[in-house]
Amino acid sequence: MNRLRRRRLLGLSMAAMLAACAAPPPSATVQVFTLPAQLPPGTPYRHERLPSQAARPDQAMLEGVADAVLARAGLRRDEANPRLAIQVTVSQDAVAYGPAWGFPSVGVGIGGSSWGGGSVGIGLNFPIGGTAVYPSQRVDVLLRDVANGQVVFQSQASSNSGANAAILLEVALRDFQNVPPGMRLVPLAGPVGY
Repeated sequence: MNRLRRRRLLGLSMAAMLAACAAPPPSATVQVFTLPAQLPPGTPYRHERLPSQAARPDQAMLEGVADAVLARAGLRRDEANPRLAIQVTVSQDAVAYGPAWGFPSVGVGIGGSSWGGGSVGIGLNFPIGGTAVYPSQRVDVLLRDVANGQVVFQSQASSNSGANAAILLEVALRDFQNVPPGMRLVPLAGPVGY
């Protein structure tokens, strides 16, 4: 391999590495709809499950993640005498990102050999395909007052980065009791996978 060719390959490799490093980190969109009244330390809560969640194998794990976050915020789990009820739901949707249709392209190639031969080639590309579809996962959190059923806190986190439900739940509850209402983009830390 001659020197000029090695430099070109090295330059292309460096450009590819820089492009990969420039990609933004995975993130989740978090939307908080209501602010909780400041709950006193030790406020008891219980988990509520929908009938569709009874057979979910990961429901207990998700409730454990919620327990850890709520404990850091000063709440405690008490199934027998709760003041609040928390409901965690997970859904996955297919999200379409623009059509995969495009304009045709033409490529021309010229080749030669050390034996004196040569060739020219022309290629035509018609991108046909439909729509690129990526899964999007969402976690919804509702915190209700057990006495009157009123929602005191609602948050949802969604991402199409491949983040698992536990990570999205932690992001949906991040800074609980001190999180402002509205929508924000939150970078995801840790392993992002199903």
